[in-house]
This record gives sequence, structure tokens and C-alpha cells, in this order.
Amino acid sequence: MVQIKMPDEAREIIQTLEQSGYEAYIVGGCVRDSILGREPMDWDITTSASPEQIKELFSYTIDTGIEHGTVTVMKNHCPFEVTTYRVDGKYEDHRRPNEVHFTKSLKEDLLRRDFTINAMAYNDREGIVDIYNGMDDLKKKRIRCVGVASQRFDEDALRILRALRFQAQLGFEIEEETKKAIQKQAKFLRDISAERIQVELDKLLRSAHPEVMENAYKLGVTKIILSEFDRMMETPQNNPHHKYSVGMHTIMALKNIEPDHILRWTMLLHDVGKPDAKTSENGRDHFKKHPVIGEKIARKIIRRLKFDNQTLKQVTKLILWHDRRFASPEEVNKKTTRHWVSELGPELFEKLMKVQKADISAQSDYQLERKKEVLSKTNAYFQEILREKDCLCVKDLCVGGKDLMEIGVPQGKELGELLSWLLEKVLDDPSLNEKDILLRLVREKREQEECL
Repeated sequence: MVQIKMPDEAREIIQTLEQSGYEAYIVGGCVRDSILGREPMDWDITTSASPEQIKELFSYTIDTGIEHGTVTVMKNHCPFEVTTYRVDGKYEDHRRPNEVHFTKSLKEDLLRRDFTINAMAYNDREGIVDIYNGMDDLKKKRIRCVGVASQRFDEDALRILRALRFQAQLGFEIEEETKKAIQKQAKFLRDISAERIQVELDKLLRSAHPEVMENAYKLGVTKIILSEFDRMMETPQNNPHHKYSVGMHTIMALKNIEPDHILRWTMLLHDVGKPDAKTSENGRDHFKKHPVIGEKIARKIIRRLKFDNQTLKQVTKLILWHDRRFASPEEVNKKTTRHWVSELGPELFEKLMKVQKADISAQSDYQLERKKEVLSKTNAYFQEILREKDCLCVKDLCVGGKDLMEIGVPQGKELGELLSWLLEKVLDDPSLNEKDILLRLVREKREQEECL
């Protein structure tokens, strides 16, 4: 018999329910992940006890989803969702049941769940309860709906994205009937909120297999939730620098960058402007100003998906900058690099280096070694700038507004302009960043302007 090591608190909750005459099991994702040797994020419990009966048994509970039978039980400051067996009523919006009915049947409760690998329950007394052959699907690395796939997606269209997300996270394949139902019912994703789509898409992108985006395209999912990606997949790049379409280049770049939220979204959208920027001449495609066009399109997408302002700011900035690089290894220099780091900020410039590395790794072999050398030398100068703690912003200057006012600069516009001018000077030559030198430069500049 398979044994799952669950937290002591979860075991105590199950024992308390059982000792009071009710059935109780851990259920869903925590069972699946435990069998796979993955660390469960949550330990959900299902029971035959009603919400009121659950609340009577435990001293500290929270009504987190009482209308759907869910009570959060607090144990040692840890929350555990305890949900009454239920059968969902009629679905009308492809997202939520109009009502739920409580049941005493675990089998009926498991039947309403999305995929067989998420429809297993467990307790120490009975072991794994696997009515719908989830264990077999885990062994075969298969994602299959519980019951009739079309019915599961008709009930909740978000399950379509969840299927793709689990494929990406687990490295599984989607079973054929489930795949056919996704193709047929992807249109129902129009009824799902942008926030819900954002969460699932983000989990997919940050997974071990972001290349599942290709499957999302083939199954017609991106056509509904991210039509811009379809245009990328359908835009070839007849250019010596590339061997893939814009979309396939994007997928390869996604695979070559760490699963960081900002980095993965930047790679997904870094070339989103290419379909609009594309021109052809003598059999060769060109994509001039695609970062500028892409930044505007990405801004619309990120807003449409209801992302936070930090995501919007960082991703769009990186897209705008992703193609800014020295033309050759011989042209790489520390002064220009320092100006770029100052403009972008060290944290974002470090991300830019990773973005550019992933970008060129997904291109053709044409001039690849030169591109790598340019990136390597630029990154070396960046690391040197950080080690030497070069002045990169106004607050790093050895003078401030108070110092300038003491030599007669009035508070206001001129003060700010002089500080910005000093920063440019110091970015060109860090050795100038000494108080006496900076004040002398200000005096000289003001004297020259007075003479004009």
C-alpha cells in the first residue's frame, strides 16, 4: 500500500473527523505531488462532514468558501482547507456552478474534479482511493479528464488552461480525447476573466516546459487568449540571423532562460512587434524598429491580462532594450556600457544580459560567435562597473543639491539640470566624482553661461 507522509496537522484533522464518525481524506494536488515525489503547495482535505459539523469540531476556523462547503481549519498557525463532499449544480458561464449540493459519497465528489491525476484521495487507514485510474495516468505521464472531457471543459473552461499548465509543469502529455475537447471548446475561454487566465499562463511560462506554448497554439488556445502569439507563430524569418519563425524562435528563447516571472514574460513578448515591423527586400526579411513596436503591443497585452505595474514597467523596458547592443566586439567599451547601466539601472541591466543571451541562443549560427563575444565583453564591463562601484545615478554623486545651493545655485530647475549634467560628466569619466572637482565644474559652467 502506498503511504503518503502528510503534515501532522493534516493527520490530526483527519483523525478528529474520523473519530467523530465522518470520512476524511487529503485530496487532489497534494496526493498527486506526493506520489510524484514533489513537495505539495497545499494540503486540502475532503470530508463527509458538513461545514457546520466541521466548525463544531475545531476551535479556530475561517469561513473561506462556506457557500461551496469550504472551511479553513487553523492548526499551529497553518491553514488547511476542509471541504464537504459535494456535487456541482448546473454550469451556465463555463466557470462556476450556479449551486452546489452536499453529498455523502466520496465517489461523487471525485467525479466533479478536472483530471484523473487530481481526483485521488488518501488517508492512512485506506491508503490511495483511486476510482478513476489516476495512478495509471501518473505512471503513463498522461493528463486525462475525469469522465467525459467535453463535459468537464463545458463546466469550467479554465480547465483547458490547467491541462496545458500541468503538461508544462509535469512534463506529461495530454490524452487524445482530452486534446480533441480542448480544440473544440477553447472558444469558451472568452468567458474566463483576464486575472484567471493570467495566473494559469504565468504558471505555464515559469514551468520546466514553457515550450508547451506551441501546443497551446496548435490546439487553438492562444488564438483566444493571446492572438498576438498566433501571428508570431505564422511569421517566418527569411534572414541569415534566424532559422525559426518568430514564434518558434520565441519558444526556443523561453527554454533558454531561467524561470523568472519578468524574464519569461519578456522572452514571450520580446519579438511581438516583428509581424507588424516585417518588410522584405531581395528575398530577405527585415524587422526594423520591432522593439519599439513590440513595446507598445506588449504594454496592451500586459494591461489586458491585468498584471501589476512592476511587471508592466520591467517587461516593456526590457523589450524596448532587448536589441540594443554593440555592433562588433571591437566597439564594446566601458563608457557606453556605464551609460546604459545608468539609464536602465543595474538590476534591470543584469536581466537584459540574460535576455540577450537567451535571444541569440535561439538564432541561427550566422555570426553567433561574434554576438557571444559582444555579450561577454559587455557583461564583463558591467561586472567591473559594479565591482568598482562607479557612480550610476545622481544620488551617487559626491555633491548634492545642498552643496550646489551653498555656492549660489538657486533651488529649482537649474539645480536639477546641473546635477543631471554632472552625472553625465561622471558617467564619461568616474575620476571626476570628487566634491571639489564637481563644484569647480559647476562654477565654470555657470561663469561661461553668464558670459554668453
